[in-house]
This record gives sequence, structure tokens and C-alpha cells, in this order.
Amino acid sequence: MRTGIVVAARPGVEQLAVQAEELGLSSFWVYDTPMVHGDPFAALALCAKATSRIRLGIGVTSPALRSAPAAASGLASLDALAPGRIICGVGTGNSARRTLGMPPTTVAELETFTASLQDLCAGRPTGYREGDRVRDIRFPRAAAPIEFVVAAQGLKAAAVAGRRGAGLLSFAVLDPAAWRAFDDARREAAQAAGTPVDGDTYLMTSLHLLGDSEDPYGAPARDATGHTVLSFLVFAADKPAFAETLGAEERAAVRRLLDRRGTTATAPDRYQALYANYLGRVAPAERDLVLPSLVDRLTLVGTRDDLLARIAAMEAAGIDELVIQPVVDPPTEIAEIAKLTA
Repeated sequence: MRTGIVVAARPGVEQLAVQAEELGLSSFWVYDTPMVHGDPFAALALCAKATSRIRLGIGVTSPALRSAPAAASGLASLDALAPGRIICGVGTGNSARRTLGMPPTTVAELETFTASLQDLCAGRPTGYREGDRVRDIRFPRAAAPIEFVVAAQGLKAAAVAGRRGAGLLSFAVLDPAAWRAFDDARREAAQAAGTPVDGDTYLMTSLHLLGDSEDPYGAPARDATGHTVLSFLVFAADKPAFAETLGAEERAAVRRLLDRRGTTATAPDRYQALYANYLGRVAPAERDLVLPSLVDRLTLVGTRDDLLARIAAMEAAGIDELVIQPVVDPPTEIAEIAKLTA
């Protein structure tokens, strides 16, 4: 299975991209959550200038963040710097919207946005709407091919990928059965639309390779994976209906998270407290929230043999590329990831 890296946009990100390329990794991504992280287009422009082979991805933009013309212009600019190496992830803007205290956009809006981006980046005309006014727009020239992937946590978004002939990306979904369901939904939608099934599949998560006799739930493992687990708990804290579907231990962790952040699940301004340090390294005081059950469910922790077996099972389920976020010591972790998956 191919391997990539995902990080938050920040100064010096291009140095990590250079390292990932030198180690033979397949892709390098940055998140697109404006209220928490830096700008992905600026970060990837630096990466494009500093590298020559590795693919560069946005994970992910959405109609909640930019209009299709603005996003397409940014993609075309990146593609001019790194022709044929740009991947554009598109989604409903879950974290990007929730950090504003707003709900994600709809799957229908996601599909319209994806179609417009694909048309514009391929040099085809597309409709641009403002209110009741619709105008045809197009770039004066087509860019080099840009890879599009749809972010999916459920089957409706997976079906969008099928209808749009796009790849698929998911965050912290490690269950092979879920990926087989994604693949079925994508293929069925593609067949109904008369669209070839196209595009690779990407899984974003965190990973920790255990040392000899190391506790799989000790501080080093929780530090390496806590950002993934906390993102799950933050989502549950921000969406009480989802929290109610969790087990007792997980619901208790959600309540502790809310208490420590000084907010409640119904406070109108809860997003201001919940998303602080989102997808950043977990604070030592919050390590107890990194529950073993969620480490097992959402992340990859184990010995070399354990990890390779799990990765092989996910590859058999249809995942083409594993994308890992390092947060403790990114240069060291990137080297370890490259060695593990070589």
C-alpha cells in the first residue's frame, strides 16, 4: 500500500514535504480548516516549489469555504507550480464549518461544487449561480489533470464519488467492512450514472509503532494518536445526538471534555472552546480522554507485525493509500512511517 503524510499548514511545512519525497512517500497533504490551521494553498505552493515528484493534496476544501471559481483558481495556480501532482479533496466542510459554529453543507451542495471544480479545472464551461442569476464560466485554458477525491464518512458521499468519477477519502475509518460498503456505494452510483469508476482511495489516521514491551495505551502511544481520538470526542461533544449513540465510557469522556473546556453540549458558543488545538498534539492533562477503545477503533497502534497485518487487511478491502498525521516529532515519525511501509 502507498503511504502519505498529512499535516496542519504552518511555517516550515515544505521541509517536511521535502523529507517525505526523499524517503519515497507517495503524497503530502495539508488540512483546510481556516479557523484553526493556516492556508493550504499558500502551504502547498511552498511545497510545490521545494519538491519535484511527490503528489500534493488539500484535505479537504468545500463549498462552505470558497466559491468554485476561487477554489479552481487556487488549484490551477498550484498545478502551474507542480503540474500533474495536485490532489484536491472535497467535502461538506465538517470541521471547517463547525469551527465557525455552523453546520456542514449538504451532500447535494458537495456534488454541485465537485462537478463545477472538475469542469473548471478541465477547461470545460460550468454554471455559476448567485441567487437566481446563473452564468456560464470557464477558464481560458485547461490545466494539467488534477486528481479529485471526495471525503466520505457515509454512503451518500461515497455515491457522489461514484457519480463524479472521483476518488474517495475518509478520516479514521479503519473497519475493512466499512470500506467495502463505500466501494459498493461508489460502484453502484457510478453504474447508475454511466460513469467509469475512477480515482484512488485514501485513509487518513494516526500511527504509532510500539517498541519492545511497550504499553499500547501508554503516554507515547496516546501522544501519537490523541489528536485523532480527540477529534472524534470533539465531534461528539458538538453533536449531542451522535454522543448518545456511544458507549458509557465514551459518553463519560465526552462529558469530561466539555467540563474541562468550560462549556456544554448546548452552549451556542461551544465551538470556540471545543476546537482549540484541533488535530494538534494532545495535552498531557487530556491523555486520559484518549480511551483504549477509541485508540483501537480509530488509529493504528501495534508492533511492526501487527501494523503490517492491519494494513494488509485494509488494502484487501480496497484502500490504495494510507495517509498518516505525525504530531509529536514529525521528522522522526515520517522516517519511521517510511521505513515501516517500505
